[in-house]
Amino acid sequence: MKPLLLIDIDGPLNPYGGKPERRPEGYTTHRMRPMGWTHPKPLRVWLNPGHGGELLALAEHFELVWATTWKAEANVWVGPVLGLPELPHVEWPVMHGAAPRGTFWKTQYILRYAAGRPFAWIDDEITEPDREFVAANHLAAALLLRVDHRIGLIRPDFDALAEWATALE
Repeated sequence: MKPLLLIDIDGPLNPYGGKPERRPEGYTTHRMRPMGWTHPKPLRVWLNPGHGGELLALAEHFELVWATTWKAEANVWVGPVLGLPELPHVEWPVMHGAAPRGTFWKTQYILRYAAGRPFAWIDDEITEPDREFVAANHLAAALLLRVDHRIGLIRPDFDALAEWATALE
């Protein structure tokens, strides 16, 4: 069984923290209205179409899974722009709720979803307490890859994921 690749959208795929007037190179701008978006103006999302091919290449080594607050809507709004097939997603029991020992609220649910399987997780909110919590509570291999929300995924990130998965084979 392949390890999981748990993919966050906002930060890794949508570098929302970049300068609003300066879209990062290689990205296209999309206006979206996912269900949870209540603002009058559509949400601005930057996506790099090349990331779809990079993720599909990683699917040789991983089972791809959305690990985003977009949940199933990732398959409606983001996946098609990137050329990705429909992917499973983590269903968060509680979003933005309490978390153990200073961890990010997603961390406890990531471990529950992984259910002892090896996984790599890409997110812009990963911190040292998350790494410590995973190391103490997950017996299988795990790679927690923090991505800068101003830049998004870059070549070294894709290389690190491929190298990590290849080392497990």
